[in-house]
Amino acid sequence: MKALVVDDSRAMRRIIAKYLVELGFEVHEAGSGLEALVQAPKIPGLSFILLDWNMPEMDGRTLLERLRADPDFADIPVMMVTTESEMEQVEVALQAGASEYLMKPFDRAALREKLLLLGFDPEEKAA
Repeated sequence: MKALVVDDSRAMRRIIAKYLVELGFEVHEAGSGLEALVQAPKIPGLSFILLDWNMPEMDGRTLLERLRADPDFADIPVMMVTTESEMEQVEVALQAGASEYLMKPFDRAALREKLLLLGFDPEEKAA
């Protein structure tokens, strides 16, 4: 299974990538929404996208709306991974098409739990 991690923080991308690799996923990274728009079509079999909300050039919500408008990405699960913790922001993300929402900071177990909710079972892959 392949994941695209989109976050303007290199450190955060590395942390998320480390967790995902430990869980058995192939990880691709993008440092901005614009970079993700270019990179996503180049990842055959992309399983899901983990997306930061607050980024320069193109924020996560805008990227999410662009992805949902593209038939090639309309059904790919997108998890917002952000410090935005207000219930109103969660609702905005879900209305924009987010499949799930994970608040920073989080640990590997919390990420795994959200992946299970999206239907991705790392243990099943390892079996």
